[in-house]
Amino acid sequence: MLSWALTFFIVAIIAAVLGFSSIAGAAAGIAKILFFIFLVLTLVALVAGAMRGRPPV
Repeated sequence: MLSWALTFFIVAIIAAVLGFSSIAGAAAGIAKILFFIFLVLTLVALVAGAMRGRPPV
């Protein structure tokens, strides 16, 4: 999912440089949403892994 966010971010940068403001805004918005979804899923995975832990040997 992070790769999709980076892809849309690069599309937004290229579109902004070329002057396509509506495409740049849409791509930047999608990249932002995907990045925050990725961030939340990463935090959930980290918390779940920390809570699971290892049983005492």
